[in-house]
Amino acid sequence: MHPTKLTVRKDRKSLEIAFGESETYELSAEILRVLSPSAEVQGHSPEQRKTVSGKRNVQIMQMEPVGNYAVRIIFDDMHETGIFTWAYFQELGKNKDEKWNAYLAELEEKGYSREPKGF
Repeated sequence: MHPTKLTVRKDRKSLEIAFGESETYELSAEILRVLSPSAEVQGHSPEQRKTVSGKRNVQIMQMEPVGNYAVRIIFDDMHETGIFTWAYFQELGKNKDEKWNAYLAELEEKGYSREPKGF
């Protein structure tokens, strides 16, 4: 399904995406960055997936369309290799709490922080 709305908030810290009138999600730049579908983050297998830390203050700089099925998000930390499909946005929106809690548990388990280095 193609989104009916895709808007970066003025503070550049979140993205609102809607599919029709009844399915709307707000996804933080941080969750989009740390769960980027890029090979850099996800690897080429589950064993290669990386835990990205220190992205609490990351912002969305720009979005570029990729055909009729996705956008590339460019973040202010210069990460730009993730292709976010409409299906992936829906998956993140529907499972945001579960995915976010799993990410926080992974950070804690590895002794990582959401804060950028130096904070």
